[in-house]
Amino acid sequence: FSPLETPHGFAVKYQQIGLSIMEGKLKLELRQVGGVCKLSSESSLRRCRTPDGKICSGRGECDCGVCICQATDPEKFYGPHCECHDWVCATHNEKTCNDRGYCDCGKCECDEGWFGEACQFQEDCNLSNKKSKELCRNPQGVVCSNRGTCHCGSCMCNNPDERSLVTGRFCECDDSECLDEDTGEVCGGHGQCYCGNCYCDAGWHGDKCEFQCDISPWESKRRCTSPDGKICSNRGTCVCGECTCYDVDPSGDWGDIHGDTCECDERSCHATYDRYTDDFCSGHGQCNCGRCDCKEGWAGNKCEHPLSCSLSLESSLKKCRGTSNLPCFGRGQCQCGQCTCHPPGDSRVHGKNCECDDRQCEDLSGEVCGGERTHTHTQTHTHHLCVHEGH
Repeated sequence: FSPLETPHGFAVKYQQIGLSIMEGKLKLELRQVGGVCKLSSESSLRRCRTPDGKICSGRGECDCGVCICQATDPEKFYGPHCECHDWVCATHNEKTCNDRGYCDCGKCECDEGWFGEACQFQEDCNLSNKKSKELCRNPQGVVCSNRGTCHCGSCMCNNPDERSLVTGRFCECDDSECLDEDTGEVCGGHGQCYCGNCYCDAGWHGDKCEFQCDISPWESKRRCTSPDGKICSNRGTCVCGECTCYDVDPSGDWGDIHGDTCECDERSCHATYDRYTDDFCSGHGQCNCGRCDCKEGWAGNKCEHPLSCSLSLESSLKKCRGTSNLPCFGRGQCQCGQCTCHPPGDSRVHGKNCECDDRQCEDLSGEVCGGERTHTHTQTHTHHLCVHEGH
């Protein structure tokens, strides 16, 4: 389509790109004689270098002092130093320039009557002060997260240095947490900051992308691959060839997952009915990389079966299952075909196979059925019903 048929602002963008291309070609022709550049290599690079020291903003090649951008189509890189890339314009409510303006070289050009980085503020406000503040409160009820002021239902974040470090609909994101303490650069100049968290470029890692990895991404992946072919066994993250395993221990101690590739999961040694107990292998064995080595006289995946029992392990588990797929409905310990419901002494969990859990009928205050009903249960299902008294 022609520029006249394009949406608002696109015609201007086409003209800018066209002028940029023509200007670049003209400069290139003036600086070259017979296809040979008249500028020294140093002079050529100096003219292509941006204030932050990057050649053509890191998005193009320098040819005789002129930047040849990676692409010159709309929504691609353009400009004298390939500094323009329109898709990075600010958004509001997931709309570029709030649909109240157009994107020009990374900055919003707002429609009349609107202003702000993302054209999110209206000059003439028709909201009451109370309604405006209600729209500015974050999920915790704090106006603009105490990092900005409210204007007509939208937050104006405090950015006195004009670096736009505080962002978000409620000013909830503080990207100053991404600044390198030594250089002052965002993510050390080796990554992007999103709501206070650094996402590092390839080959860099650390909270602020301050560490450089000295091995290739391929080698890093190889070192983190577990015997089953998964990266860190799908239980951790790979950073420069080393796995950082997820710590699922609620106490915050050493953690249940470990190993060079997070291949060991000690949770496999815990009983189903009590995942957070300190008692591994039913107290009758040693947990080694997620596998129970039972003491003499005990057997089973979790050393739960005494060999002195007249029943086999399979027969014992079958008696404990009842109508469930789990022994004791996953609410107790099975030993020699008998269920001991967990936690011990809690009368709310009961039944031959611990199939009844009256805790399901309690409200937040611990009252059963709101104090107005009695509870009942069925043995074949795990759901619980409250029935009005007298019915």
